Amino acid sequence: MAKKKIVKKKIVKKKVVKKKVAKKTAGKASARTTKKTARAAKTTPAKRTRKKPNRSPVGARLTDLANDIVSQVADQRDPGVNIPTRALSNVSFDAKAGLIRMGSNTQRRSFFNLGQAKKFMQTTLIAAGCKDLSDQEKTTSIRDLFYHSKHSIPGTKENTFDEQSESDPIIEDLEVTLSTLREELGLFAEPKGAMVGPMTITDNGDTIDLSKMGSGGWAVPSIVEDNIIQFGKTNARFILLIEKGAVWRRFSEDRFWEKHKCMIVHGGGQPPRGVRRLIYRMHTEKKLPVYVLVDNDPWGYYIYSVVKQGSINLAFESERMAIPDARFIGMSSYDADRFDVSKSVSINLNDQDKRRAKEILNYPWFQSKPWQREIKHMLKLGVKLELEALSNKDFSFITDTYLPAKLKSKQWLD
Repeated sequence: MAKKKIVKKKIVKKKVVKKKVAKKTAGKASARTTKKTARAAKTTPAKRTRKKPNRSPVGARLTDLANDIVSQVADQRDPGVNIPTRALSNVSFDAKAGLIRMGSNTQRRSFFNLGQAKKFMQTTLIAAGCKDLSDQEKTTSIRDLFYHSKHSIPGTKENTFDEQSESDPIIEDLEVTLSTLREELGLFAEPKGAMVGPMTITDNGDTIDLSKMGSGGWAVPSIVEDNIIQFGKTNARFILLIEKGAVWRRFSEDRFWEKHKCMIVHGGGQPPRGVRRLIYRMHTEKKLPVYVLVDNDPWGYYIYSVVKQGSINLAFESERMAIPDARFIGMSSYDADRFDVSKSVSINLNDQDKRRAKEILNYPWFQSKPWQREIKHMLKLGVKLELEALSNKDFSFITDTYLPAKLKSKQWLD
């Protein structure tokens, strides 16, 4: 018995020693970690938080949606789908992240509700078409999907769809319901926009040098996800998003991108999703700052805000499209005086412009003092300026003088 007790004491003693050593080691590690964290906090700026997107396969999400509807039928319930509300009442501005976010409100779309029965049927038809695309590993246009889903209901004179204006909102409903992008559903719109600059890319397996694209540039496709477009080498220092194709042509012809080492992109007015998504990817993957060059009017301000914070109607896309660090570099309501632009080229604000400006003035993301001063000054002057107005001084004034001066003196708004 004595030997057994001695053995037990030794074992206990060893365990106690191990625990003490472990505690000492943990204490030292904790102290080291605390010091490292403190050092990092001094040197690293706070990061904006973004919600992680749902990464499960789109085909699986569509199957889950179908199975849920089938289960409701099997349980003798009114089959339906809960669709997040895409409206101003269900969005909020996350100041910390710098994004417009969608809220949690949903609307029930069910089969036995006479006011919703047709939309419910249309939703399942569009979902079925997207599942076919996923299974066949194909893509198609939103116009094609409209025709693919359009037919007369047997025994009636009723069509499933009459106009594409009925199917497009259903696609957006599916996007937000499935937490996916239209492009991930295999759907694309008409390409709009072009890009040129010192970068190579791989587009569907083909390597393209974007510095050798002639006068028209590389046409930005609707689907620019990483399984289609990959970025290669670049010595670009920033991205310049230009509102209009005609102004972009001046920057391309004057080879502004070569002199200033940048990517120049246009979206033909309000940039389409493909352009916004492409710029977002270049910004996050290549760490390139983004500057937005638009007209000095309420619509130019709004284009910038959509690039920066996302849009109200498509708030669910903000996570993978909005660029909170984007900078507004023109035109400003103060630029006419700064650059001695003739008053003869200004355009009077009409009633619609004034109403829009006042709406924008109240948006939470335009509440900073510089932006309030900018918009109020435009309203006070009562005029707007288009980018092309700078050609009154010289055709290349915008590329040779105006923008280089603004970049050098950091005359931009955040």
